[in-house]
Amino acid sequence: MELIGTIGSAGLFMATLGVLLAGVLAFANRRLYVYEDPRIEEVENLLPKSNCGACGLAGCRNFAEKVIAGEIVPAQCTVSSAAQVGMIATMLGVDAGDVERRVARLACAGGKHVAYTRARYAGLSTCRAAAVVSGGGKECAWGCLGLGDCVNVCKQGALHLDRHGLPVVDPLKCTACNDCVAVCPKGLFSLQELSHKLWIACRNRADGDAAQAACEVACTACGKCVADAPPGLLTLRNNLVEIDYDWHDQATQHLTDRCPTGAIVWFADPDHGSRGHAAKKILRNDALPIKH
Repeated sequence: MELIGTIGSAGLFMATLGVLLAGVLAFANRRLYVYEDPRIEEVENLLPKSNCGACGLAGCRNFAEKVIAGEIVPAQCTVSSAAQVGMIATMLGVDAGDVERRVARLACAGGKHVAYTRARYAGLSTCRAAAVVSGGGKECAWGCLGLGDCVNVCKQGALHLDRHGLPVVDPLKCTACNDCVAVCPKGLFSLQELSHKLWIACRNRADGDAAQAACEVACTACGKCVADAPPGLLTLRNNLVEIDYDWHDQATQHLTDRCPTGAIVWFADPDHGSRGHAAKKILRNDALPIKH
């Protein structure tokens, strides 16, 4: 009987404890409950769910929350199709907005066939590792090292290395996620709106003779494009031409005409930058020899 009484007391204690804890949880649930708009999940289901970061947010869930809060417009997801954006806007009863699509662009055209190297790098095959060893062995200290860190980090498959070891962006696949921008140790990638048709495919800030001695397609700071441009559009600073895109609507293809190296290009199509008539024709396909 004593054993039964002990078991009964224990059972009563556990039952009482269970009721008490259930009451605490019920109270906590009521006091700490956070309402979540069911439309968040509906919007998220209409998104690509790639979590690519093209919208500038942490992922598609975060994007859905911001859209419903009215902090951004549906069109800010530039990866979604026009139909998807329209469906989100209709569901929420808001304007879809107008956000221009962006793509990654590389500020270098110095492949192995036009840019010299001063030493052969034989370490870990990454641009970041090579950059630590005296800048990577390329004669142009600002130039692309061509080891493909950007290609490896691109989740969309929008980048590949051409036969000259230079990254090429596929604008149809590029989501402007910023991964290539972040990984490049030379800071050669940037995200540009498709309306930015004029582009400087160079970052070399050496003087004209030194720049061309390192790379045949480098900007030599000759200033011809600056002289031909409307005031404010182009500026020559630290031996390199810079573009003020606040004036980009005044840019025209003729600004590439007198560039002797083709460092300034015009993107009539997002996937092809054309050089001016005065640019030296590059017929060589083989890599240049190492400079001693």
